[in-house]
Amino acid sequence: MSQTPVPTPVRTDSPGAIPVSRAALPLACPGRGETLWNMHPRVYLPIADEPDGEAMCPYCGARYRLSD
Repeated sequence: MSQTPVPTPVRTDSPGAIPVSRAALPLACPGRGETLWNMHPRVYLPIADEPDGEAMCPYCGARYRLSD
């Protein structure tokens, strides 16, 4: 019997998080400048509602952090 692997949580407070200003909200991933071959379905991330001001894309794992 095979078991489904449990995903490892990814910390969004790492230095690799993409800074986002409140003026750029609403935040969507992928961004407008992405190439078509590299896109996944657009998802809006409720970063302003998060208590730590951070969000992660469920498709690609990109991490975002409010900068202001």
